[in-house]
Amino acid sequence: MEELGLSVRQRARETVLVVGAATDPGPVREQNEDAVLLTEPEGELARSHGVLLAVADGMGGYQRGEVAAQLAIETLREVFYGSPLEPTEIPQRLRAAIRQANERIYGEWQPLGEEHLMGTTLVAAVIREHDLTVANVGDSRAYLIRAKRATQITRDHSLVAEQVAAGMMSEEEARESQYRNVITRALGHRHRVDVDIFELRLLSDDRLVLTTDGVHDFVSVDEIASTVLAHPPEEAARRLVELAIAHQTNDNATAVVAWVKPVVEEEPVPVEGGGPNRLMVALVLLGLLIFIAIVAVILALGYGG
Repeated sequence: MEELGLSVRQRARETVLVVGAATDPGPVREQNEDAVLLTEPEGELARSHGVLLAVADGMGGYQRGEVAAQLAIETLREVFYGSPLEPTEIPQRLRAAIRQANERIYGEWQPLGEEHLMGTTLVAAVIREHDLTVANVGDSRAYLIRAKRATQITRDHSLVAEQVAAGMMSEEEARESQYRNVITRALGHRHRVDVDIFELRLLSDDRLVLTTDGVHDFVSVDEIASTVLAHPPEEAARRLVELAIAHQTNDNATAVVAWVKPVVEEEPVPVEGGGPNRLMVALVLLGLLIFIAIVAVILALGYGG
């Protein structure tokens, strides 16, 4: 299992963004065609662009899925951070970066013919201070965990999700359907792709979770929430992947967990055994004693005269 992590101090001084990730081929697959992206920009990039996170789930035989997933996250990072932007332009830049990733993957296989077809899902998130922008293509997901509840942010681009939305199938039937892994949108399958964008405001202590279907098809939403709330991000990501494997996932399994961690400013601790405050008190008392002694001497001399 591969594990990653980072910690970024937010410009809003009361929070730190702590991120962990884990990915594993799973018990069935020999190759891991999932890919993970965690970025930790510095200086002006951190202030203007924010932190970019993503997971991709590649598809295509003969390791082409792995190539597609890597192309997706590499292009996403290069284009998103490639030039200056204003914070209000983040959603447009994220969409443009994903569309360029789509064109790059499509251009990789298309001249070679259909037998070289490859593609990938992608879910990406940009966190800048307390602003969250999420984009997705395919059935990789983003969840927001707030007040001990997990809510799915993204919408799956899959056959069963469309049937559930149309009232033709229940969510339970969708989970058991033999068509649950048939996706209706992916990067690289066509020259152009539609990208869903979601914008939210994060609160202190919120958690964001990104998963591929090798995790969320085998770990319930309640399990995701309880696991993420019980552990730091790196450990939570690892445990989500381990849960998927324990539940007999038949796919690669990947999870990213981000925590908007509150920062508690500690009160100054008094110095034991004397310090500046105690020294000041001692000096004041000494001065007072000297003053009393002088007054006593003056009074004694006065009476003696």
